[in-house]
Amino acid sequence: MKNKTNHSLIAPCIAVFGTGSDVGKSVIAAALCRIFADRGLNVAPYKAQNMSNNSGVTPEGLEMGRAQIVQAEAAGIPPHVDMNPILLKPTSDVGSQVVLLGEAIGNQSAMDYHQKKRRLVTEANGALDRLREKYDLVVMEGAGSCAEVNLMDHDIVNFPMAEYAEAPVILVGDIHRGGIFAQLVGTMECLPPAFRSRVAGFIINRFRGDLRLFEEGVRWIENRTGLPVFGVLPWYNHIRIDPEDSVVIERPCSVGPQTDGRPAVAVIRIPHISNFTDFDPLTAVSGLGVHFVKTPQDLSMFKAVILPGSKNTRFDLDWLKTSGWQSKLDAYQKAGGHITGICGGYQMMGLAVHDPGGLEGAPGTTDGLAFLPVETTLKAPKTTTLSRFDWDAIAGTGYEIHMGQTILKEGRPLLEVHERNSQPAHDADGCVAENGLAIGTYMHGLFDTPALIAHWLETVGISGVDVPDTGGLAAKMEQYALLAEHFCRYVDMERIARLIKVEG
Repeated sequence: MKNKTNHSLIAPCIAVFGTGSDVGKSVIAAALCRIFADRGLNVAPYKAQNMSNNSGVTPEGLEMGRAQIVQAEAAGIPPHVDMNPILLKPTSDVGSQVVLLGEAIGNQSAMDYHQKKRRLVTEANGALDRLREKYDLVVMEGAGSCAEVNLMDHDIVNFPMAEYAEAPVILVGDIHRGGIFAQLVGTMECLPPAFRSRVAGFIINRFRGDLRLFEEGVRWIENRTGLPVFGVLPWYNHIRIDPEDSVVIERPCSVGPQTDGRPAVAVIRIPHISNFTDFDPLTAVSGLGVHFVKTPQDLSMFKAVILPGSKNTRFDLDWLKTSGWQSKLDAYQKAGGHITGICGGYQMMGLAVHDPGGLEGAPGTTDGLAFLPVETTLKAPKTTTLSRFDWDAIAGTGYEIHMGQTILKEGRPLLEVHERNSQPAHDADGCVAENGLAIGTYMHGLFDTPALIAHWLETVGISGVDVPDTGGLAAKMEQYALLAEHFCRYVDMERIARLIKVEG
């Protein structure tokens, strides 16, 4: 890749916006990052403001949205908080924790947040400016629908940012949802003329069937809008890219006792689930079923149950109790079932969660599920680390993102931690219950290492499955290559490349 040596030259930008949430913006931006990087350009992703509880940690020990981490990986560069300067992590229906340039600055209501937009716009613009000085090209991603007319005056992610960057916009629609013509034409009609003129063309995502049957549809869109359809991307099942939003697990359903015969694992879909991509490597294990379940049900058909991370541990802990899940979990473990907790799920599995300062709501204490002999106290500062550890002498790498500290009352630690943010550590993490039926850890990425997947499967009593040989970043890079190949097959990349003036 080239290094940008003349910092007086500012890199061009290209923006990927959507007709709605979960239409494929993040994945398409990742594909563009990989493709232009393969062409020899030094490419960086950028999203001014991300609203997601799916986050990760940079090499500097700062927090940012996982979507831009994925895009940075696809571009072959380390993630940096300038790529996602503002991260909103919802803690309730009306409030979020605000992470600015990688550091949590507190919880704010939507109204409070809007009142502070001027400062945030300045921060977002500064982050983009720094990227444009350092890189050859910036691939910008929008948020949600770019045509929410009631929010346009407050928007700092979509067209106002594209205008600031003078970026051409590719508008993405999802044909799988139906109404693709209304999606694209309706979005254009909702835009004021200045924004509409910035749209350079369309990409239609998630097509099923014979592409030749949609040729007339492409012509209609192009004739109606006067803009090109750069490509129609078929649905794929052979590529695995970490999704940005929990929209992909919004419709979990009960799993009946008659499964497909494979050993199965349940992940409880708590209301404020975070970092659900922790479990993507498990879905790549051949012969293993992984199910997100929300409605309380009998768990006896599952070999293991996982309590995932949470952005509001005490709320989700109360939900487990009031919804009926606690009694199902109690019965499952009494029958010999194994429960694993990750981060917030680990905290919930303890004896109590104390919140003396009211970080997640009213100050107080919530009794835990009592599967592990630990107690947690929520308090600042927030822990954000890239960590190196081992579990029973099997080495792994992961990351930690949590508020508070957890103390073991009994039992033994699960992991030995050897390094945090490139600094040596001599520490322990997590807990193993004396009966061996419950374990918990703060370590996200526990399943990124194939040997650790195999060890966990052995721990919970699952055999007869096939764990992939490759894991972590190496496995992801293979997927990014497949994504770029798929994209180039169906999208006119030469036409897109002409939208930007770069050498490559």
